[in-house]
Amino acid sequence: MKRVTPALALCTLLVVAMPSQAADRLALRDSYGTKATYEAEQGARTYQRPPAGFTPVFTENVSRHGSRSATDGEDGDLILGLWHKAQAAGELTGRGKEFGPKVQALQTEMATIGYGNLSARGKQEIQDTAVRLADRLPTLFASIARNGEKIDVVSSGQGRAVDSGNLFAAALGDSDPDLKPLIGATRTDKDLLYFHKADGGAAYRDYIAHDKRLADTLESITDQPKTHKAARSILLRLFKASFVDQLSSADQIAAAQAVHNLYAIAPAMAEESPNGKGWGMERYISRSDASWFGYLSDAEDFYEKGPGFSDSDITYKMADVLLDDFFQQIEQKKAGTSDLGAELRFTHAEEIIPLAAMMGLPGSTKAATPGRPYTYADNPWRGAHVAPLASNIQWDVYRKGNRYLVRMLYNEKETAFKAGCRPISKGSKFYDLGELEHCFGRG
Repeated sequence: MKRVTPALALCTLLVVAMPSQAADRLALRDSYGTKATYEAEQGARTYQRPPAGFTPVFTENVSRHGSRSATDGEDGDLILGLWHKAQAAGELTGRGKEFGPKVQALQTEMATIGYGNLSARGKQEIQDTAVRLADRLPTLFASIARNGEKIDVVSSGQGRAVDSGNLFAAALGDSDPDLKPLIGATRTDKDLLYFHKADGGAAYRDYIAHDKRLADTLESITDQPKTHKAARSILLRLFKASFVDQLSSADQIAAAQAVHNLYAIAPAMAEESPNGKGWGMERYISRSDASWFGYLSDAEDFYEKGPGFSDSDITYKMADVLLDDFFQQIEQKKAGTSDLGAELRFTHAEEIIPLAAMMGLPGSTKAATPGRPYTYADNPWRGAHVAPLASNIQWDVYRKGNRYLVRMLYNEKETAFKAGCRPISKGSKFYDLGELEHCFGRG
């Protein structure tokens, strides 16, 4: 038998372990769904260089707001109500005794910054993204400053999106003081960046409220034996079996969802935790149970905001107003009718998710066949990748003479446009503007 040296054995172990560790990390991130905190997906030194002679002349983005507190206190109130009953009856487990005070402290911090408002982490995410934008395109922003071009900042009008726009603009201005007078005050365009609640989203809202197939599909996905088993498993970490048994099946699921929602939002509130060390909510939910409830959350977002059913575009058709604006900004720049050097937009998951589906971005290319529900096993859609907190889509425009090229970044990763759009050469992330207009049916 061939002798294996310790060094070779260690190397073999590392090779075997690394893919497993990466998979575990992805599974953990997926368990947070669209509440996952932001991570830039590409290093600054690895971007492709534009072809010779092309210089950046314009950039535009759309960004989800940064990490935030929960939008309300409903989950904490629900689980604390149960916790107090169990405490009074002596029905808490050892972990359960820790859990109540921890949830109360998290609730207090969220209420302090305001439900739905940016957390310290969320503010930093947005500011850091602005700094990296300036670092990626130094010649563009030098040209903007030199030529006195404007930088337009627009939001949905909702507090966390407005705050994100203001923070982004301030950080961008700090990168070069000459930019500050060129950055406009954050303005509101609800039709563009809150379209699910604007006039253009009327049919969509009717679908969410009244579509029987949608309701039946989501109910069938949730009402599975695995959900009931996972819900009971979550609650048994906190409460004794005799207490859990008193709850109806529906109440068990609702309580378990509340625990998962608190687990999912906790990383966004990490800076507000005691000494900034985190809330440790993973202690109160197993990895497998967190993964299952993360899947249930993703399923709801998939059908209500994402690719949805393969025979319908109701969930994402309304995003065409935002995609049109991306093209119009470039076309106006090309025509010389715009004095903008950058267009910066700030919005919500309800806009990022359908836009990703409409554009065919990675992970958003596959709808679910009616009668065959969305699962992790047969569909790549994951909320933590498609629209994490502070997620963003950016188009950079380069010019050489009369030729314009566009490069797309998705969560700061160079990303190919949808199938059927041809880059300027194989493997390139740069596309002729005309090719994109043709590919997306703009003439």
